[in-house]
Amino acid sequence: MNPELFSISILFLSFFILLFLKVPVAFSIGISTTLTLLLSIPFLPAVTTISQRMMTGLDSFALLAIPFFVLAGEIMNQGGIARRLINFAKSLVGALPGGLSFVNILAAMLFGAISGSSVAAASAIGGTMTETMVKEGYPRPYTAAINITASTTGLIIPPSNVLIVFALASGGTASVAALFLAGYIPGILTGLALMITASYFARKMDLPRGDRSSLTTLWKDFKGAFLSLLMLFVVVGGIVAGVFTATEAAAIAVLYAAGLALAYKEVKIKDFKKIFLDSAKTNAIVTFLIGTSMAMSWLFSFESFPQYITNLVLGNISNPFVIFLIINLTLLVVGTFMDITPAVLIFTPIFLPLVTELGMDPVHFGIIMVLNLCIGICTPPVGTLLFVGSGVAHVKVTEVIKPLLPFLLTMVIVLFIITYVPALVMWLPGLFGY
Repeated sequence: MNPELFSISILFLSFFILLFLKVPVAFSIGISTTLTLLLSIPFLPAVTTISQRMMTGLDSFALLAIPFFVLAGEIMNQGGIARRLINFAKSLVGALPGGLSFVNILAAMLFGAISGSSVAAASAIGGTMTETMVKEGYPRPYTAAINITASTTGLIIPPSNVLIVFALASGGTASVAALFLAGYIPGILTGLALMITASYFARKMDLPRGDRSSLTTLWKDFKGAFLSLLMLFVVVGGIVAGVFTATEAAAIAVLYAAGLALAYKEVKIKDFKKIFLDSAKTNAIVTFLIGTSMAMSWLFSFESFPQYITNLVLGNISNPFVIFLIINLTLLVVGTFMDITPAVLIFTPIFLPLVTELGMDPVHFGIIMVLNLCIGICTPPVGTLLFVGSGVAHVKVTEVIKPLLPFLLTMVIVLFIITYVPALVMWLPGLFGY
């Protein structure tokens, strides 16, 4: 057997065995990487090398954006922003058939985009919308299914932590600004597709529509949500215009969110202690996960695994359409058992050289990968959003699966559309010169 292939086989075999034994993902990545390197070099140099690679992987100014965005998301989650966005969404689309479904989707898109967190969107929007929808006659599992899938749009529409992680994993071939611009159309397209699906079921289940809002009410709710919406333009607009970097934008987002939460009088000074502590816990997990994943990515390069995969695939399959299909199907499977951050860090170095060899732009691939893995976090057995959304709706996971399937199918259709129609992703970055 090829030595490089043997090493990578050991790496993945040990990794999946550790996952099966329910070892935390970050530890599974670190242990399997160290064990594989031990096949080539002695124990002490192997451990030293992995430690160095972890620290080198974390030594990135762009990576500082993630803890700031996590903190901003925590502040927004408790700062009264969700309620104002829901009121605005209700004024816009609440009068449509099954209007509360549309409100949930639109509010999740707005809140997810502002906070950059799908879990925060599922918790904040789902926690507010679920009981309202159930009282209006919406089945509880159906309500959870809408909230779960709609919350993924916040990972595609910028600012998004996952897009920053992909920029890091791409080795600088995809800039954060270009990825942020590229995420708008696919994210909005995903939300619209979910709304079309919700519209079909609204008519099929004869779900109620809300009262039509007057222009006065619409204007009032828009003013209430305006400062929250303005944050999108401040953060993303500043990055695209070159006024500040993604990291500086994340710090500004924290200050903006804190000022907004205090102005809304939803958060008091004493509440920030808990907010800081919660965000620190999240960041500790994410940082360690990124460190071990970067060490694994280095091992891929050390063993020339990406080049091996590229040569293997291109030597046997010449049709780019088929190759992109195989990559999408592989990532869909990966997403069912691996969380989105480690999946991006591990599989970007493997697939990115292959797709660029076929002429796909790294920015285009980044959006495809993130949307692909967004589907995974809605599915068992590891789907983070599936469990969060079910918990918020107070419904069993098994009851959510059936109503969830049509919405997941909708997301898969959007995934393949953006895969084979690159203009939907690349038009906006190209407009700004990327």
